[in-house]
Amino acid sequence: MKKVFINGPISSDFIGESIAKHQTKTSIGAHNIFLGQVRADAVDGRNVAAIEYTCYEELANAKLHEIREEAFEKFDLICMHIYHSLGTIKSGEVCFFVFVSAERRKEVYEATEWLVNQVKDRTPIYGKEIFEDKTHQWKVNT
Repeated sequence: MKKVFINGPISSDFIGESIAKHQTKTSIGAHNIFLGQVRADAVDGRNVAAIEYTCYEELANAKLHEIREEAFEKFDLICMHIYHSLGTIKSGEVCFFVFVSAERRKEVYEATEWLVNQVKDRTPIYGKEIFEDKTHQWKVNT
């Protein structure tokens, strides 16, 4: 099972290294990346300072494995990676990284959008929005 969860924000170094590792796979003709970043949303006059992500990893990993298998059946992919942060991620930091590789660009565009939506809709990852005033509320995925 691939490692999906990363404690803390997903760094630009991690993203760059992930891309560099694929340069030896010369059958790949296209990559596509989705990066989810914590927004400083204003909710009822309060600004989001961070989101604290939690999950039941065993269940979340099982769901992500299902989504991964479905993606390889549905799209002609060479590689596909999903990473999600756990812990407190400040506004402006990256918390979700989907990286898709295929022979042609059409596949990576369609697969990336499908994967992002499936992860958001089906995976039990919970975000607690922490406001600048230290109050909090559970986030609703949109």
